[in-house]
Amino acid sequence: EAVATGKISGNGMFTKKCQQHLQKLTRTTKSLLTTSCTDALEMAAILIGIEPGDEVIMPSFTFVSTANAFMLRGAKVVFVDSRPDHPGMDEQAIEPLITERTKAVVCVHYAGVACDMNILKELTDKHGLFLIEDAAQAIDSYYTRPDGSKSALGSIGHLGAFSFHETKNIQCGEGGALLINDERFVARAEIIWEKGTNRTAFWRGEVDKYGWVDIGSSFLPSELSAAFLFAQLESLSEIQNRRSAIWNRYIAGLQPIFQTLTSRLPKIPTGATNNAHMFYLVCSSEQERTDLIAHLKSENIHAVFHYQSLHASPYFKEKHDNRELHWSDTYSKCLVRLPLHLHLTDEDVDRIIASINAFYTNN
Repeated sequence: EAVATGKISGNGMFTKKCQQHLQKLTRTTKSLLTTSCTDALEMAAILIGIEPGDEVIMPSFTFVSTANAFMLRGAKVVFVDSRPDHPGMDEQAIEPLITERTKAVVCVHYAGVACDMNILKELTDKHGLFLIEDAAQAIDSYYTRPDGSKSALGSIGHLGAFSFHETKNIQCGEGGALLINDERFVARAEIIWEKGTNRTAFWRGEVDKYGWVDIGSSFLPSELSAAFLFAQLESLSEIQNRRSAIWNRYIAGLQPIFQTLTSRLPKIPTGATNNAHMFYLVCSSEQERTDLIAHLKSENIHAVFHYQSLHASPYFKEKHDNRELHWSDTYSKCLVRLPLHLHLTDEDVDRIIASINAFYTNN
């Protein structure tokens, strides 16, 4: 259908359908499809006016795009540790890192599980900071406030970013979206999104010609990607129901033996929902993780570790301020992800559970 319209470049019919769908799903002011979540974060950095010397606080246990988007604008990234009970950022450790140069806090909803947005909103409001949500993994996931009200992740901070990479719950190969929750950013976001031109306003008939009015880049995905994504959005409930069933089957099958171990199953903190993006184990040591992955591989089960702490990376370690980020390093060494995708059968999941239980029974 996208091909038949005769327009397969960006900002066509399916782009608009996806954006409208996301706005309805998240109840956000405006959404713009992008070629990646990385691009959405880069747009966020431009919109909040990041300049050389500005400081941005974010977790070390995240993908490199979270940091790159702000460092490309000249920001100094200040990394914060993870929580002891969850790989997400330690909200209580942020305030001591705030200085007069701090401009934003970027929270990452790891595994689609919400950070404590009540704490983060109060903190950023108190210090006059921007709050950016890296919600790459968090489609169809929510935060419930102490008063019982609920909001979609990505819709709470000033700006939010989704990923539609092929590893995510819904995907179009490569893709993303910027969620704009602050009215003052809407008009400029459209310009940045359209290579620094006011072409979107021109197509709406608001100006008689369009030209170069600001900085920007080519952030729009093609209509082919948008059409693929729209079909995924239409099937979101079906996809989520199956992923949740797999996640719950893992918990039920592994809970009995893990109650006897120092290794841990994932925890969903108070106020967070679970969109079943990821199922992971936290092993008691790096060696245990290595042995478990090798054991699963011997049975043709593909399990992988995840992020490596950015503060200790080859690129950043000389820039880090030497603070120990114990829990980030612990998850880097001990966390292992299990297979979780729409086409896993119950028999597949049961075989993985049996293999893990056998590993721990025999070791």
